[in-house]
Amino acid sequence: MPKKVAEQDLIVIEGQVAAFPNGVGMAELEAALAASGVAIHRRSLQRRLNLLIENRRVVASGVLKGRVYHPIATKPAAPEEASPIPLSAAGNDIRQAVARPIQSREPVGYQREFLLSYPHAGPYLDQATRDYLHRIGRAHQGDLPAGTLARQVLGRLLIDMSWASSHLEGNTYSLLETERLIAFGQAAEGKDAFETQMILNHKQAIEFLVESVAELGFDSYSILNLHAMLSDNLLANPAACGRIRQIPVGIGRSVYTPLATPQLLEEYFQRCLEIAAGIDDPFEQSFFALVQLSYLQAFEDVNKRVARLAANIPLIKHNLCPLSFIDVPTQTYVEGLLGVYELNRIELLRDVYVWGYERSVKRYLSQREELGEPDPFRLRYRAALIEVVGTLVRQGQSEALPFVEAWAAEHIPELDRERFVALVHTELNSLHEGNFARYRIRPAEFAAWRERNAGHG
Repeated sequence: MPKKVAEQDLIVIEGQVAAFPNGVGMAELEAALAASGVAIHRRSLQRRLNLLIENRRVVASGVLKGRVYHPIATKPAAPEEASPIPLSAAGNDIRQAVARPIQSREPVGYQREFLLSYPHAGPYLDQATRDYLHRIGRAHQGDLPAGTLARQVLGRLLIDMSWASSHLEGNTYSLLETERLIAFGQAAEGKDAFETQMILNHKQAIEFLVESVAELGFDSYSILNLHAMLSDNLLANPAACGRIRQIPVGIGRSVYTPLATPQLLEEYFQRCLEIAAGIDDPFEQSFFALVQLSYLQAFEDVNKRVARLAANIPLIKHNLCPLSFIDVPTQTYVEGLLGVYELNRIELLRDVYVWGYERSVKRYLSQREELGEPDPFRLRYRAALIEVVGTLVRQGQSEALPFVEAWAAEHIPELDRERFVALVHTELNSLHEGNFARYRIRPAEFAAWRERNAGHG
């Protein structure tokens, strides 16, 4: 039978942990005990710490060398600035821990157990949280094609997500300047080309998500192409777009060093996608992707942007309200990522995710209510509309009606042909700078079509 641990031994260790309100690592704790005259073997110390954790007298975060022990009775002082969003107790603990000077935070590398322990370590979102997100994020009842809701709010989503995701990277475009760039192609004065390119890349990638969602998932094709679009013309090495990185990278303001070996990066990238693809709940799948793609840092740059957009794949596929990250506070988001990087703790980023989703729901579902229910006829012939309108614009058909009638006679049931032809005519007359992309028309093609049709009504 194992030896019984004296309560006095536990009290001494608990007291030393309490002396570090922001948490203490094993080596630092051993040193503190030794300085107080307590000599204890590491294995014995670990056993006593496990007992304290089981009895809820101490809590632990992180794994392996990055494991940190935190007091429960002594609540850490709040950071100088209060969080702009409500945080859980665990989220506040993480915020306090990563707010310490970088010199006092223990350097850590990639911990594969953080990935490979899933799902045995439990879901990232508990059942109550998932139920809540489903309740607020579901815009309708009934079986509609994947991406229906996202297409309904695409005009607003393109602007919001392009701006919000870029803003989290330090982009200085305002929301209004972003709208002008996306809707009218007007680059803001005083902004460098890098910032403009970043926003345009977001626009292209979001359109890719929404228009190709039926073919997308957590696989190499989807994530690599998402990276290629988001990183286009932004990397020092253009060949790195859409490729697993071959060079080491660092994380600014963090003691976390990502994996550097390309073979291991490829291995864990594929494993990450396999695990994500096997998750049934779309919110759990979304948040898992946000956490693990951010943590792995599989690309030379643009990793967090890929993670944010990839987190929307399951939401769009299941016709849930998308997550635009609009109004998400940059500092709290960064602190949440640092908690993942340095402590392998997700609670603060989870607080940010849930709050950000609530914000997106209020923004987009109210807009959807104004739009009303989608037209079933238009939904049924959506792919046909994209093909016909796109062809008319690209080929510059001088007589649209004969072409549409001939096409409809070959592809549309007789009872629906007249209405389909009228719908195409309406769509052509409604084309403008802010909506032509939904027909997979390029800006140059739209500009040429508009010039040909200028003055013809």
